[in-house]
Amino acid sequence: MKSVNPILMGGKEVLPLIEGGKGVAISTGVSAGHWSAAGGVGTVSIVNADSYDVHGHIIPQVYHKKTRRERHEELIQYAISGGINQAKIAREIAGPDAPIHANVMWEMGGCEPVISAVLEQAKGTITGVTCGAGMPFRLSEIASQYGVYYYPIISSGRAFNALWRRSYKKNPEWLGGVVYEDPWRAGGHNGLSNSEDPLVPQDPFPRVLELRRVMRQYGLDNTPIIMAGSVWWLSEYEDWIDNPDLGPIAFQFGTRPLLTKESPIPQAWKNRLRTLKQGDIYLNQFSPTGFYSSAVKNSFLLDLKARSERQVSFAKEPEGEMTVPYEYGARGRVIYVTSTDREHIEQWEQQGFRQMMLTPDNTYVFVTPEQAKSIQKDQADCMGCLSMCRFSNWSQHSPEYTTGNRPDPRSFCIQRTLQDIAHASGDNADYIVDNNLMFSGTQGWRFGSDPFYANGFTPTVKELVDRILTGY
Repeated sequence: MKSVNPILMGGKEVLPLIEGGKGVAISTGVSAGHWSAAGGVGTVSIVNADSYDVHGHIIPQVYHKKTRRERHEELIQYAISGGINQAKIAREIAGPDAPIHANVMWEMGGCEPVISAVLEQAKGTITGVTCGAGMPFRLSEIASQYGVYYYPIISSGRAFNALWRRSYKKNPEWLGGVVYEDPWRAGGHNGLSNSEDPLVPQDPFPRVLELRRVMRQYGLDNTPIIMAGSVWWLSEYEDWIDNPDLGPIAFQFGTRPLLTKESPIPQAWKNRLRTLKQGDIYLNQFSPTGFYSSAVKNSFLLDLKARSERQVSFAKEPEGEMTVPYEYGARGRVIYVTSTDREHIEQWEQQGFRQMMLTPDNTYVFVTPEQAKSIQKDQADCMGCLSMCRFSNWSQHSPEYTTGNRPDPRSFCIQRTLQDIAHASGDNADYIVDNNLMFSGTQGWRFGSDPFYANGFTPTVKELVDRILTGY
């Protein structure tokens, strides 16, 4: 394979190997620091990152305030404290000159005050900010204010063109690179447009080539493009390396660093990664963000899928095919459904799914009474972890802090489930991992077939980076 040579990124020569940012206590200062120390670019997530007490124990993120607005302010303070903590840890491990990036989601709750406070209070620790999950128009303004490079995460040349024309052209000197995150293959939330079929992946090469064409229009010939999503063996991307049509290219690894000694994820999660088979990773649309996301098809996702399938349209009076009455509730209220749906309802009730929950689309889903209580509790406990959440109907952009829509029981509390899986421990760790959201890129199944991980081998970050440099 071609040799992998350093490139200039953010004013420094680095290996073109980037650690992908994974939110909520997964991309920590430890993993990021070791990745940068190995010659690449480590990334700390400051999306509700962990903080530690004087004994080194994780401080649980417990919310004490009564209102969502007050809990939202608590969440922002947790995120700032955790972000500063993780950035300092990464800097101590990586050394004074290595690049350290911080990753944020533009649509996370309080994104702008969080990133601004972390950059202000942890000066000298962070050299770049990566940001996606939305259109981060103000990213360049914030980064340049603190003298750090910015790295927008996009999934098309058209998206970058919009960002550049609206705001990035004002701060071109701080654009360190552009992350192309493949919307079909990357783990976590992805940027599929309405015109793109989630079931028909497109070849990333022409899409990245189009991105470079757009960038060259603005004189960005030498600004690196970072390929993210589906990168496992560099030997499979050999025609990308030193390709004059693509220009400078780096590669981002988000899923592979999960299975390292420095990775903070629970052992039960690491064990599960080794068992994945092709087809076990599922591009779904259950996220409260409204984005598609890629995650392991475990009991958690299967339950969400089944919940949406136990769904009926209805009318308050006989209408069209909805002429069959269905009586529900203690007061004997009546709605009208189709004869087929009436048969389905009877079957669901026999299986224990007796509780109806109304959706924003004016349909009912059927859940168990226990599930209904859990859903309602999660909605009531909302702390505004997203700028806008369809599950709880929170919105930080509204004076009333609500989307104005009904909360959606077909979705879930993403903050709770990600915190639960990140900190799973004890005898029920396997159960917790199977019953919470487990993000993964679509290549995650390769842990079980890649000979590098044979016989239960878990590499250090340095060993993983060295392995990647061989092409495999």
